Amino acid sequence: MADGVDFKDLKRRMDGATTAFQHDLASLRTGRASANLLDPIQVEAYGAAMPINQVATVSVPEPRMISVAVWDQSMVNAVDKAIRESNLGFNPIVDGSTLRIPLPELNEERRKELVKIAHQYAESAKVAVRHVRRDGMEHLKKAEKDGDISQDELHAQSDQVQKMTDETISAIDKLLVTKEAEIMQV
Repeated sequence: MADGVDFKDLKRRMDGATTAFQHDLASLRTGRASANLLDPIQVEAYGAAMPINQVATVSVPEPRMISVAVWDQSMVNAVDKAIRESNLGFNPIVDGSTLRIPLPELNEERRKELVKIAHQYAESAKVAVRHVRRDGMEHLKKAEKDGDISQDELHAQSDQVQKMTDETISAIDKLLVTKEAEIMQV
């Protein structure tokens, strides 16, 4: 609506928060190897911090093994150090310019830590969604104050923004429950 709030833009921004949350969840390890597990790792390379996938090829040759083929031999130690310091609990085995990362079985304590991290990611996503809602509500209040929309339109559109927010937060909660079950599965 030209006078009220742009619902397509709000929906796009809320969906962006959900997508970012899904990406964060993909980087959490559930006992199965995934190339996404190394996505959050930044490597000090050529004087700058770079994502690991810009200095190496990450692959999954076996269900419990990640292979990192470093392109520049001189970067192997930097990649090894970045993986060890990533707080993901990995101990790479250096084999020439390739690092092999065996995934250890997750113990109960580590699973619970991963669930806590997933909850933190979910809360961050919900906060982002609430920020989008706040922006929409402020826009509506300004439009009503400026006389662009009536009070009835303000209430109707506010309800619509709230409904969109509730649906998005509910979707985030569903994703969290699914991931939590995946992490706790032995």
